Amino acid sequence: MYPNDLKYDREHEWVRVEGGVATIGISHFAQDQLGEVVYVDLPTAGATIGAGETFGEVESVKSVSELFCPVSGEILDVNSALEDAPETVNEDPYGEGWMITIKLSDPSEIDALMSAADYEAYLTEEA
Repeated sequence: MYPNDLKYDREHEWVRVEGGVATIGISHFAQDQLGEVVYVDLPTAGATIGAGETFGEVESVKSVSELFCPVSGEILDVNSALEDAPETVNEDPYGEGWMITIKLSDPSEIDALMSAADYEAYLTEEA
């Protein structure tokens, strides 16, 4: 359920790193807790963001939740397809439901994130 090639943070975002670029989205657990996603508010490309800072919001039929960036860097791309199809976050959180890509300013920040196994253990502790 939680892909092993990703890293996870305590705010339930995931990170996939490829060549100094991080793709970020929310975990299956997060989308499941939110319920049906009806709106996604994302930043514009070109902005610089720090680890732990908010980069947008996800609105569902249940609530509105802030999105927190697990790493620092420059936002390269934003998944604008989510404007017209926010339900993609529920349907494919690790694929087409990605949210932003970032050029990492400090790749060592990835080391502070959880592996899939650590994230699953964290979810068990939180329950």
